[in-house]
Amino acid sequence: MYTAPLGKRPRWWTELPLIAVVYGLYSAGRLLVRGDVQSAVDHGVAILDLEKTFRINIEPSLNRLFTDHSAIGIPADFAYAALHYLLTPALLVWLFRRRPDHYRRMRTWLMLSTLIGLIGFTLLPTCPPRLLDPSFGFVDTMRQYSEYGWWGGDASAPRGLGGLTNQYAAMPSLHVGWALWCGVVLWAQGRTVWTKIVGVVYPLLITLVVMGTANHYLLDAVAGAAVMGTGFLLARPALRLADRIRTRLAPAAPPVPAETAMAPVNVSAGCETSAGTAGTAPSRVRPGAPERLREADASDQIPRQPARGGAGDSRTDGAATAAR
Repeated sequence: MYTAPLGKRPRWWTELPLIAVVYGLYSAGRLLVRGDVQSAVDHGVAILDLEKTFRINIEPSLNRLFTDHSAIGIPADFAYAALHYLLTPALLVWLFRRRPDHYRRMRTWLMLSTLIGLIGFTLLPTCPPRLLDPSFGFVDTMRQYSEYGWWGGDASAPRGLGGLTNQYAAMPSLHVGWALWCGVVLWAQGRTVWTKIVGVVYPLLITLVVMGTANHYLLDAVAGAAVMGTGFLLARPALRLADRIRTRLAPAAPPVPAETAMAPVNVSAGCETSAGTAGTAPSRVRPGAPERLREADASDQIPRQPARGGAGDSRTDGAATAAR
């Protein structure tokens, strides 16, 4: 898997604009789908019919469990309304501060998956089970237990802020997708057994919550997991492309001056040597050794001069003749 080079962790002032861009795209998708409510309802009914065909429509049973037992329904509503917006950014900040080598890859994975989900919201607006006609048998648990929390009847938005949410952003389920991302982070980066257990349990729990509260179908959850898988596969090539673009746009390094490039290399390590000699070797006798050993070592340090004269040296021949 691709890992960002060391020292390439983004700065917080470059991360905030990315979040603003994603939120802007989400807002644009919300505005586009407002005038297409009937299509959203049709898509929701079609998904429910498909699940009935394959007998995987478990949402009605879960929804009755949550509405009949407040001890299950109320905590589930709190989980749906809060954990999605608390744990995901908290893990992002934790990765940024404590796992900088992995932050950029995990952030890119999350951002790409979210953008793919936003495309799905725009192209396939889907009415969640809680907004279908009551004849389908679904009950909006967040409306039923609204006096226990800060939310109203508009998904997980606080009372009076329902216009800030996309009511028909059911397919795919980013609640499930982001929960899966959190689970992978906790499993891969956690140091304790309990952290890894939470990493496995949390995505499964959120999947049950989104269906039991009548906010998503089972196929929405499956699509959310598929979107995260696609984003995971695209994260590595996206990072490579970004690094390639950054390298091309980076200013070229200044040329090295000619005098610097041609400067001689000092290989004597600060020791002065005369021409034709190889330098003085370090003493091999430790201080305090007997005088005879130090004298012998000193004689070894005297550089040997190359033999001068040979068969063709006239001065050597003349000296030999005088000696005879």
